[in-house]
Amino acid sequence: MQQKYALVTGGSRGIGKAIAIQLAKDLDYIILINYNKNETAALETLSEIESFGGSGEIIQFDVSDLNDVKSNLDAWQEKNENSIIEVLVNNAGITKDGLFLWMKPKEWHNVINTSLNGFYNVTNHLLKDMLLNKYGRIINMVSVSGLKGTSGQTNYAAAKGAVIAATKSLSQEIAKKNVTVNAVAPGFIKSDMTKDLDEKELKKLIPVNRFGEAEEVAHLVSFLASKKSSYITGEVININGGIYS
Repeated sequence: MQQKYALVTGGSRGIGKAIAIQLAKDLDYIILINYNKNETAALETLSEIESFGGSGEIIQFDVSDLNDVKSNLDAWQEKNENSIIEVLVNNAGITKDGLFLWMKPKEWHNVINTSLNGFYNVTNHLLKDMLLNKYGRIINMVSVSGLKGTSGQTNYAAAKGAVIAATKSLSQEIAKKNVTVNAVAPGFIKSDMTKDLDEKELKKLIPVNRFGEAEEVAHLVSFLASKKSSYITGEVININGGIYS
């Protein structure tokens, strides 16, 4: 019998961790938790999944490195011949905030390589099998920055804005094969990425007057990863407390 997997890139911490756990709770998938450097955090996520009877594995690769992605996913597939990755959540991303005028080439390229090229590297590698299987769910984690822009995040906004455009285009190419592609655009969510922000001040800008929880984002991703969402594709769904909609 074919084993079915859901891969969450950057699944060891923050929103990625919440998504991995929620998918394990809601859907009948083995969760493949990708991490780049923090194996301890990835194992903690796996342990949480196993604590309620879910199952998963960890897999190490750097999404920004095409050869690393290819060699590790190929090695995994060789070991798991009878398995297919049906759900892909492109969650791995980094920020290197700063005013564009002073932005170093490395700060630009590292953010683009992780969020945008990472989307290409992982999705392109897994897409053929989804199309042959005539089923798949691709969910791209983007950001309010990619839709409205954010001062100090020109690199991050450029990467996420590009992934939004790619989501819309790719969805049209593969919809007939029953593979959907959607994007989820969180606003201010409590996580490692936002821990240094002034929540007290920023929540005044948010109509619901609070930061979101990673679990709230995870519930939305879980729905998009399910069969219930089969008529939704090419969409960018905001989850931001009304800050931009």
